[in-house]
Amino acid sequence: MTEIIEEIMPGHPAGVLTGPNLAKEIHYGQAAAAVIAMIDHNIAVRLQQVFKTGLFRVYTNDDVIGCELGGALKNVMAIATGMGDGANAGDNTRSAIITRGLSELTRLGVAMGGKSETFAGLAGMGDLVATCSSSKSRNHYVGFELGKGKSLEQIINEMSEVAEGVKTTKVVMELSKKYNIEMPISEEVYKVLYKGNTVNNAFRGLLKMDVKTESDAG
Repeated sequence: MTEIIEEIMPGHPAGVLTGPNLAKEIHYGQAAAAVIAMIDHNIAVRLQQVFKTGLFRVYTNDDVIGCELGGALKNVMAIATGMGDGANAGDNTRSAIITRGLSELTRLGVAMGGKSETFAGLAGMGDLVATCSSSKSRNHYVGFELGKGKSLEQIINEMSEVAEGVKTTKVVMELSKKYNIEMPISEEVYKVLYKGNTVNNAFRGLLKMDVKTESDAG
């Protein structure tokens, strides 16, 4: 979005406020931490003072691209973990998806210009854990209902809010091809959402993949 803002209003500073910030918890005043990413550090520091409160801790970061991508890509992984939870795949499966999902979004994020350390922080791992683990997450809810056997159309029609990860998954597949990045979890989510694949088949597809070293893709 910051790139779009720059195109429409060139010369105006734009940044992003992101992190493990489930809206309902923020609304109720529960403690949370966030990141405000701006290229201009002085502006970031000034905005940090605007947004921080006693229970809302705000850090600064100059990696705008990385923070934006972390906030968008984690929604796809939240659908994946929701699918597993809805299908009663277990805590071990959820942990594996979150961990390998972080690896996926980091690879793509770095290829697109983000910094690897950003994805290990609040905008990456922090947001990923919150969105993949919480019943308050819209994207996790979509995955959960898919795991229970509902169709995507039925789930969307029953929701009053938007689950961004549904549309993001299409874009992620396009970007993975453009940057030649392997994203097997995202691909299986895409197949369930748009190719009629079942959740059980999606997990079988992941298990059938060749196992490499942990630092490799897949």
